[in-house]
Amino acid sequence: MQSVLKNNKKKLTKTVIDGFSLPKKSPVFIWDTELKNFGIKLNPTGKVFIVQSRVNGQSKRVKIGDYGVFTVDEARRAAKQFLMDMSNGINPTEEKKIKGAQAVTIEEVAQDYINDRTLKASSIHDINKHLKGTFKDWKDKPITDISRDMVLKLFRQRSEQSPAQANQAFRVLRALLNYSMEAYRPGNKPIILENPVQIISGARIWNKIKPKNRRIPIEQIGQAWVMLENMQLDPAQTMAFRSMVDAVLFCLLTGARWGECQKLTWDNVNLEFGVDEETGEILGQWHIKDPKNTIPITLPLSSQARVLLESKPRTKENKFVFCSEKSKTGYIGPGRFVTDQLTEALGVELSAHDLRRTFRSIAAHLNVELWRTKLLMNHKMGNDITIQAYTEKSDLEYLRPNIQTIGDWIEKQGKLEKNKITDINTKREAV
Repeated sequence: MQSVLKNNKKKLTKTVIDGFSLPKKSPVFIWDTELKNFGIKLNPTGKVFIVQSRVNGQSKRVKIGDYGVFTVDEARRAAKQFLMDMSNGINPTEEKKIKGAQAVTIEEVAQDYINDRTLKASSIHDINKHLKGTFKDWKDKPITDISRDMVLKLFRQRSEQSPAQANQAFRVLRALLNYSMEAYRPGNKPIILENPVQIISGARIWNKIKPKNRRIPIEQIGQAWVMLENMQLDPAQTMAFRSMVDAVLFCLLTGARWGECQKLTWDNVNLEFGVDEETGEILGQWHIKDPKNTIPITLPLSSQARVLLESKPRTKENKFVFCSEKSKTGYIGPGRFVTDQLTEALGVELSAHDLRRTFRSIAAHLNVELWRTKLLMNHKMGNDITIQAYTEKSDLEYLRPNIQTIGDWIEKQGKLEKNKITDINTKREAV
């Protein structure tokens, strides 16, 4: 093996290159005598073909490829093209970055977006749902291929099927493309100059979705309560069914989101928080570590909610309050099995989220101030600077009287409904 001197010049051939030994530390450069500015860089780990020339007055070195992957002749031909580009002011390294960025697909952008941000599982689910659904034919396309016309056409098609889902899907796409305009900037230039989803806003064609207002009517709260209590006593019930019924009752008593109930664990429940000085009653609290608004919150439990949780069996194998032996996650599913039965009995179409609206309507019926209700529901507070800046929003123990008022009223409606049923049965027997 021949020794190598720094900045040595030789006509590069396979035989010559094979004769070069690798340096132990610093790299060594050998420049070709046949093609100026073409050479090979000897690293401790291998041999790499390179070119070096000026681009717009600045010296730039560009890697062609590893020796062995490229032959000498292949590398020399590539070097000629690189040197021609560089003489025309094109930086091959930047050009490669630009082409790589321009080839990035929607699916790749989505994965980078998810990795770069702290997103809730529901947000990640929505992104993946629309990639596999609405944008299934686009997910492997480079984002630079997506045009305003394509967006407009697909948005209109999807709106015919589901206006709400169309809005959600294209808001997801808008967020991904906005992210890509900042995250992929080879040469500090965005790969797309305008978000094509902007056409929906510009044309003012976002679908207008009327907010849902379904809930259990005030006059039927007692009927619903009694029905749920009877479901609890069903001797044929499974653990999953009982947990689902209990979760519906818990949502009704607390205004909690269904997802918050599903994933509530026993370590976030304190059934012996303290004792009421006047009544001697034991007090309870529950805690949401990661709510929708991302601010952890501790909430008081009404006596009815505390008794409900205290009656629930616990297992060492399952940490969830509303657990299920049938679920892979360990907690209950969507709750439709119970809400569908309520729908049939009450004649009002209901979902788990409608229990939250029902809680709000009960609070309003009892003249609980809206800001207090919003706090109990862990809802956005709007732009009220007094509440935002001067009101305690993480520990809501001071709202215990309000949550207890709601619990007492619901329980009372159940008792009135039972008395009504008893009276009807008594009259029937008398006849």
